[in-house]
Amino acid sequence: MDVRLGARLAELRAERGWSLGELAERSGVSRSTLSRAERAEISPTAALLNRLCAVHGRTMSRLLSEVEAEAEPVPLVRAADQAVWEDRASGFVRRSVSPPHAGLRGELVEGRLTAGADIAYDRPPVPGLEQHIWVLDGRLEVTAQDTEHRLDAGDCLRLRVWGPTRFRCPGPRDARYALAVVLP
Repeated sequence: MDVRLGARLAELRAERGWSLGELAERSGVSRSTLSRAERAEISPTAALLNRLCAVHGRTMSRLLSEVEAEAEPVPLVRAADQAVWEDRASGFVRRSVSPPHAGLRGELVEGRLTAGADIAYDRPPVPGLEQHIWVLDGRLEVTAQDTEHRLDAGDCLRLRVWGPTRFRCPGPRDARYALAVVLP
């Protein structure tokens, strides 16, 4: 997965005609980190992927679906075939539940954070992105627009993302949640 992801990131940069330096300036990520990610020498973190998605104007689900691209969009994707991506550094696992389709505005994602995991995103991948966060198990703290929301199993938070966000699992158990994402 890291090799295919790195290749797709390099393709996106090449499509725009950007050098590593130009992408570094636009994303705030160092040239060396970008180069290592494109060559799959490192596994990108969720925060790094979010920055690159913002620069390229796509959601993380769209980027990951491009890595796992099917020739034709399918209406059904079996659980065993859903793309799973893991940010081992932060304890975050992301499953793309919705069948990938670039032409649709909504998608469904399952997120899992290990107890103590804390992920900060400096910007949304697409400004004004609508998110519905439904906690299925455990406890999740979500901070958006300087407001912290504490969610327990069964709670659902709807928000539109314009700036930095933070997802934190205070524990003692891991958190599992459904994330519905709707493009503006």
